[in-house]
Amino acid sequence: MKQLQFKSKIKFTPAQMIVIYYFLAIAVSVLLLRLPGVHRPGVRVDFIDSLFTAVSAVSVTGLTAIDISETYSVFGYVMIILILQLGGIGIMSLGTFVWLISGKKIGLRERQLIMVDHNQSSLSGVVHLIREIVKILLLIQALGALLLTLYFTQYYDSFEEAMMHGIFTSVSATTNAGFDITGESLAAYHNDYFIQIITSFLIVFGAIGFPVLIEVKEFLSNKNKNFRFSLFTKLTTLTYGILLLFGTFMIFLLEMFNSFKGMPWHEKFFTAFFHSVSTRSAGLTTFDVTLFNEGTHSLMSVLMFIGASPSSVGGGIRTTTFAIAILFLINFSRGKENIQIFNREIHLIDVFRAFAVITVALIMVFTATILLTVTEPDVPITSLIFEITSAFGTCGMTLGITGDLSSVGKVIIMILMFIGRVGLISFLFTLGGKSNKTKYRYPKERVIIG
Repeated sequence: MKQLQFKSKIKFTPAQMIVIYYFLAIAVSVLLLRLPGVHRPGVRVDFIDSLFTAVSAVSVTGLTAIDISETYSVFGYVMIILILQLGGIGIMSLGTFVWLISGKKIGLRERQLIMVDHNQSSLSGVVHLIREIVKILLLIQALGALLLTLYFTQYYDSFEEAMMHGIFTSVSATTNAGFDITGESLAAYHNDYFIQIITSFLIVFGAIGFPVLIEVKEFLSNKNKNFRFSLFTKLTTLTYGILLLFGTFMIFLLEMFNSFKGMPWHEKFFTAFFHSVSTRSAGLTTFDVTLFNEGTHSLMSVLMFIGASPSSVGGGIRTTTFAIAILFLINFSRGKENIQIFNREIHLIDVFRAFAVITVALIMVFTATILLTVTEPDVPITSLIFEITSAFGTCGMTLGITGDLSSVGKVIIMILMFIGRVGLISFLFTLGGKSNKTKYRYPKERVIIG
């Protein structure tokens, strides 16, 4: 009786609850992917591979140890779409949306969970945020699915098949999942710029950050004449744009006389542009990335490590974390103590959080690299780092080594995908437990740095 009473008094922090919910989502996803009729006739999938696919789908990564197109039936595709929605939109987002539809009151506990799940710093407006996120994403997915379905009719014999590919591609791109049912990602559409442009827009909408989309919607609605974009929207959009242009230029330059040799300029540009977009967090490809040189692989690893924006479907250290770190270094080199941008000053606590995220992320990537060099001794280290950053950034690009990983190697990649989706801030708060403010202070003393 005392033991039961003890257990009932255990209270988890919101960050710990989010992690638990994602674990439960993975467990449910595994069951869905093991249902009768999910696999094609005669196909058998090991449990470890079903678990790997479930983690990849919930974390909207896209890395798979099996060929999706040859393994799953149409019913299986539908199950994967449902799991991608769960992982992409977010467990708390979908749960809150269902609560709102059913008329359930959203309490303080639920609002705290939403705040943690979407990296918000305040409880104010979180329910409105969720309502807008679900509406905007579903609308974007529906428009993308409609355009792609109509366009795919020229590629597939039946409208049903075109619709399946249109819906799956739209959901996969918008959630930045990187899953495909063609068996070769989007390589079949390498010269079809319409599909690449539509898919790129869907990827950007999913990765730019939900608050950005909501603010753009409010700006276009023109209801508030005194509307002003927040610092978050300005900073994340600027950083996202710079990384996109930088990635396009560098991939174009590095591959101009390598894998792009012999291509017309527009084909080189669109190949470089699409893969720069995809390295944010999407993982879809229109070209065999194994043909890229090691310099391009290293560049793409860095871009995947940075990942998408906060409060989006993507992972990585996030664009604002990278931006704050760069701004701090620039200001520090100029002897300035404060970070100022767009006529605003960034809080010191956000600088601490940014460097904490980068430090932990680098330690994780370094540790995973060491472990995988032991478990996968025959795989080049460049390929391992590419796979690791792809998993952590929930990107899903691979140099073709995922299916050949050992069971231990797959577990390491699954852990990285999970942490990448949950977010390093939530992960750190999960390990730290409840915050305890210090009630006393010691005298300060300087130490020698550098």
